[in-house]
Amino acid sequence: MTWIPGRTGFRYGGDYNPEQWSSEVWAEDIRLMQDAGVNLVSIGIFSWVMLEPREGEYDFSFLDEIIGMLSDAGIDIDLATPTAAPPAWFWKAYPDSHPVLRDGTRLGFGSRGMVSPSSPDYRRAATAIASKLAERYGTHPAVVMWHVHNEYGAPISDSYDDNSVTAFRAWLRTRYGTLDTLNRAWGTQFWGQTYGEWDEIDAPRQSASVSNQAQRLDFQRFTSDALLACFTAERDAIRAHSDRPITTNFMATNCPSVDYWKWAKEVDIVANDHYLAAERTDNHVMLAMDADLTRSLAASEPWILMEHSSSAVNWQPRNIAKRPGELARNSLQHVARGCDAVMFFQFRASRYGAEKFHSAMLPHAGTNSRVWREVVGLGGELASLSEVAGSRVSARVAIVWSIESFWAMDLDWRPSADLDHRERIEAFYSSLWRRGVTVDFVHPSADLTGYAAVFAPSLYLLADAEAANIREYVAGGGILAVSYFSGIVMANDEVPAGAYPGQLREVLGLAVHEFLPLRDGELVTLDTGATGSVWADDIVLTGAEAVANYTNGPAASGVAITRNRHGRGAAHYVSTTLASVDLDRFVESVLDDAGVAHAVLPDGLEIVTRESESQRVRFLLNHSDDAIEYEGNQVEGGAVFVVRENADAVPHYGA
Repeated sequence: MTWIPGRTGFRYGGDYNPEQWSSEVWAEDIRLMQDAGVNLVSIGIFSWVMLEPREGEYDFSFLDEIIGMLSDAGIDIDLATPTAAPPAWFWKAYPDSHPVLRDGTRLGFGSRGMVSPSSPDYRRAATAIASKLAERYGTHPAVVMWHVHNEYGAPISDSYDDNSVTAFRAWLRTRYGTLDTLNRAWGTQFWGQTYGEWDEIDAPRQSASVSNQAQRLDFQRFTSDALLACFTAERDAIRAHSDRPITTNFMATNCPSVDYWKWAKEVDIVANDHYLAAERTDNHVMLAMDADLTRSLAASEPWILMEHSSSAVNWQPRNIAKRPGELARNSLQHVARGCDAVMFFQFRASRYGAEKFHSAMLPHAGTNSRVWREVVGLGGELASLSEVAGSRVSARVAIVWSIESFWAMDLDWRPSADLDHRERIEAFYSSLWRRGVTVDFVHPSADLTGYAAVFAPSLYLLADAEAANIREYVAGGGILAVSYFSGIVMANDEVPAGAYPGQLREVLGLAVHEFLPLRDGELVTLDTGATGSVWADDIVLTGAEAVANYTNGPAASGVAITRNRHGRGAAHYVSTTLASVDLDRFVESVLDDAGVAHAVLPDGLEIVTRESESQRVRFLLNHSDDAIEYEGNQVEGGAVFVVRENADAVPHYGA
């Protein structure tokens, strides 16, 4: 990991799209950026046609001018490669680069982020423009970092065009070596799908019934790798001319097509885009979850909030504006959870195009607006917190996050339409958040030994080595908590021999002889008084002890919740969707077993700590409308307190 060179303290700014404005507006914008404390802007993200108006003909006069103006003003630049928006000339010259949907629909020109990642013509053109940019600006003192592409995987990821089919076959040859190995991995004897030649293999297109699920899982893996290959090709072209850090913007919890654990190893700095699900009343909890996953992808190093909104977005069903103070509170919530750069989309609101109703740092209402005043205020607040930059957030509790498991679980023909990996993750995370427990996210193959407790709310797929890693963690003294439909299949979506959950039977000390999904709206009760929904299991104990039993429903008098001693640790299992208050009790029992301190915080209060060798800083964020008193501090509704250890003053933000 590296960090953005040039200055200490927090970075502050956002996307800037000067190509939408005249140079007179540029001068005004730069003056306003200085007023707001902006010290970093991302430029060039959608500028390909301006920089290369015809193939092989380059014109950098636009960038030369704006880079010079920003540099003279002391504003550093995150220079983007514009490859998320190939020009019209590209599509005319290379029509087979258009992406194709699973049902065969060929998508046309006119949006962004829409190209087959396996197109050799696209790879060549994208690498060429990246190389030309780096050759020209790679050592420019104001260009302090590089921003490759934009939001890989959005709005689409997988493509079923001919280039992708060819690349998929090559990827499969590398993965499996021989057709015999592939046929065994995919279980192609089922429904007579066995392949005799490599060119018989197609992408898993829309078919008459359910397609081979192992093939679809591999196509997901291939797609993530194909997108990553696009990034690394541009990254390496830049690196030949520049030693500045290179990144791309993730969408941590909201891009289901990309394996960010693999991608995080390829960027110099992890950067993330986050937008509130505005209509959710718990969107601040989901923000915390997204920030915690981003910090985990960054291996607890500082990371960049590359995009978020100053107020409403423009693409949700109902685009709710942020209330007074929410802009600062959202931003400082990311800071509390480890980010050292706060950036927005975008600086000046667009007057035309698809995002003209998207909020900006400088809204259509101009400088005489609440949003602009809050933008300026946030710049000052971040400057006053400069000594916090570089400190770390640590956690004793982890949640397992496996995108491959999510891919597999989301395929067709599962035991219940109500199985929802995201719901399980959110439910457990929210319970821990309400208890003031800071959470890391981990890959199932990660070193778990530093965690007192590990939660696996949804871990349907487990490779053999991952299952062994989890068993070793518990045997070594760790406390594990598992929710239903976990450990069910191995790496290629195949069920291991024996009763469910084959990959976790030993560590859980139980066998599930049959899944017992519940009807829509059906509730079951436990002998503890708890209520469950969605799911139940026919459990046979093979070493675990019953903690709770069902009193009615398809598993009446059967086991509902268990605890199993395994080596020096223990594994807990819950076989139903507990009501919120009952899940809280289950989570508390796991934390108590692990010796993790927790407390029921006042509604809406969030507490996070950042630490360095020299200081410890606590962030108290009040997401409610009412004042909250906590440990002698009166935190006003919607406000943030930053409490420095051994300091008298308690700065008060966002009121």
